[in-house]
Amino acid sequence: MRGYCGIGIYHPKHDCNIGTLFRSAVAFGTDFIFTIGRKYKSQSSDTCKSYKQIPCFNYVNLQDFKDHIPKDCRIVCVEIDEQAKHIKNFVHPERAIYIIGNEGGGIPQELMKSSLVVQIPTTICLNLSVAGSIILYDRVNKQ
Repeated sequence: MRGYCGIGIYHPKHDCNIGTLFRSAVAFGTDFIFTIGRKYKSQSSDTCKSYKQIPCFNYVNLQDFKDHIPKDCRIVCVEIDEQAKHIKNFVHPERAIYIIGNEGGGIPQELMKSSLVVQIPTTICLNLSVAGSIILYDRVNKQ
């Protein structure tokens, strides 16, 4: 199978959510994980010690992240937004980097304007680790 994907969190607030998302990333065969704005510290919720399974990158800020995006890779923001495509009809890029917004602050509009944006239809906001797990499952399921 061609392509790859990574998943990460923009300015995460709660450590347990990071560990849970990264455990899901390993389970769904993600190629790398990352944080933007905060270093990842080992979490009890990351029972598989994801950083030992796949590369884990820590970007200082959004510019640092942008400077290190692989060639010809699409950024996919998972966010509730007017420009977002419904997950049901979303076609995942062959080479994708998924970004999940933090609890409360979300993803900067500056990044969403130049990215694909997908949303999971719910009546309330999902926990970021749950949203990330759903998007990874959807990618695997559609492949």
